[in-house]
Amino acid sequence: MQFLNTLLAATSLTVAAATSAFGCGADSDCTVGDRTYRIAMPDGHDGTTPVGAIVFSHGYRGSAAGLMRNRNLRGLISDMGLALIALKSKGDDWVLPNSPRHMDSTGAAEFSYVDAVIADASSRHPLDQDRLVAAGFSAGGMMTWNLACARPALFAGFVPISGTFWKQPPPSCAAPVASIVHIHGDADPTVPMDGRPIMATRQGKVTDALDMYRDFGDFTSTAPSRTARLSCDNSTNAQGAVLNLCMFEGGHSFRSEFLRFAWETLEDAGRL
Repeated sequence: MQFLNTLLAATSLTVAAATSAFGCGADSDCTVGDRTYRIAMPDGHDGTTPVGAIVFSHGYRGSAAGLMRNRNLRGLISDMGLALIALKSKGDDWVLPNSPRHMDSTGAAEFSYVDAVIADASSRHPLDQDRLVAAGFSAGGMMTWNLACARPALFAGFVPISGTFWKQPPPSCAAPVASIVHIHGDADPTVPMDGRPIMATRQGKVTDALDMYRDFGDFTSTAPSRTARLSCDNSTNAQGAVLNLCMFEGGHSFRSEFLRFAWETLEDAGRL
C-alpha cells in the first residue's frame, strides 16, 4: 500500500509539472497578450520530436474551441503526424483591411498576434519551423490570404479555402514569394468567386487575388490536375513556389481532406 501511495504521489507530481509547463492545449486556451489560441499535438507524440503544424483560422463567429471539437479535422491532422494550432479572432471576425467594420485597418494587429502565437507555441512544444502551413475557411480564408501577403516567410505555404481579400487585393505583397493553394466551391453563394457587396465594402474577386499574386511572383501555368473532388489550375515560378486554384462542385463548405491534399501538394513541390 505504501508503494502504491508513493507511486500515486509521484504520478500526481508529474502531471502537475506537465500542466504547469504547458498550461493549455486542445481543451484550454493558451494566452498571448490579450488574445488566445489552442493547440493539439498529434496523438502519441513523445514530447520531444519536432513536428510540423497547420495553423488554422476559423470563419466568422467561429472559435478555436469549435475547431478543436471538429473530430474529423483533429483526427486527420493527427494522422498526418502534425500539430493543429487553432487561432482565435479577438471579436467575431478578423480585423483585416477593407473588412465591413474595420475599413481603415492595416491588419497589423492580426499579423502581430500570429507572430506571437507561433513564438508562444514554439516555446511550449517542439515545432518544426520549416513545416508550418497557414490555412483557413471563409473569413479564415481571408485571413490566410492576408497572411500570405504580409507574413510569407513565417509559413512554408498557405491554404485559403473559400475566402479572399476584402474589396480588392493590395497592389503588392511582402517578399519572399509564397506558395498558395486556393480551394473554392464552384457554386459558393456566401463567398462567390466574383465577390459580393457587404455593408460599405465587398468581398473581392478570387481571380483578382490570383492575378495579383501571379504577377507578383512571376508564375507561369503548368499542367492542370484532378482528384476525385478537386479540379486544379496550377502554376509555378523559377523558385519552385506554386500558385494553384482548386475548385470543387458545391457551395460554401469545407472538407478536412482538402488540407491533406494541399499539404501533399506543397510536399510534392518541395516546399515542405
